[in-house]
Amino acid sequence: MKRTLLLIGTNLAIMVVLGLVTTLTGAHRFFSGAGLDLGKLLFFALIMGFGGAFISLWMSKTLAKWSTGAQVIESPGNSTEYWLFETVRRFSEQAGLPMPEVAIYEGEPNAFATGATRNRSLVAVSTGLLQNMTRAEAEAVIAHEVAHIANGDMVTLTLIQGVVNTFVVFIARVVGWLVDSALRKGDAESSGPGIGYTITVVVCDIVFGILASIIVMYFSRSREFRADAGAAKLLGTPRPMVDALRRLGGMEAGELPQNVASAGINGRPGWMALFSSHPPIEERIAALEGGRR
Repeated sequence: MKRTLLLIGTNLAIMVVLGLVTTLTGAHRFFSGAGLDLGKLLFFALIMGFGGAFISLWMSKTLAKWSTGAQVIESPGNSTEYWLFETVRRFSEQAGLPMPEVAIYEGEPNAFATGATRNRSLVAVSTGLLQNMTRAEAEAVIAHEVAHIANGDMVTLTLIQGVVNTFVVFIARVVGWLVDSALRKGDAESSGPGIGYTITVVVCDIVFGILASIIVMYFSRSREFRADAGAAKLLGTPRPMVDALRRLGGMEAGELPQNVASAGINGRPGWMALFSSHPPIEERIAALEGGRR
């Protein structure tokens, strides 16, 4: 419930901020006496598309801590924390990264990396993962998360999300205008968009948004293969990563908040593979063992 309320509240706050920006800049006034001003509409779509994506990225680390209850290790208090902190530090140095924040959170086996930039990142590991994996397997998971940061996956997915969001906003309103114009054809007394525009935009936002999610999830899955390969490079061998994936395949993965789910080591399979942020574990193992080209 806490995670759901936090997500809803964050999304509402983002929409309020973007609404104010579009109002103050006049970007929301993309209807003119001549019809639809495509230039202003594109400006509006860019603000809504990239604005929401980058605000979410900027807030990702803070939201991840709040939603998971992750406790950042300022100074290791026991042997497990010391091992985790030093493992992240070692892999970060190998990858040429500044030291990320390191955190532990209560939950079933999982881990994630997040942060707005490579210089302001976070690696968080669940207690379930630390308790149920061998040190070698846990090291592989940590290397996978460090590889996500080194590859710049959070920023890449944000840019992809911004592009598809922009197209959704732009195309939905063009279609809405076309439908509304067709419905009001011959009505010289009406001016401005009507109910046909509003209904069409809402429907198109939903339909195009679903299609956009498929595109984003496709790129998310491709990033998992790259992070697995990056982990194998940091470890010097793919075997620990293969063992970790096989162990995860036999576990119930802990659920992550939506804003960091795509950067986790594992996730619950979606009701359709197209909407899954992670590839099947069997495919990831095959890729590491040379079965995927």
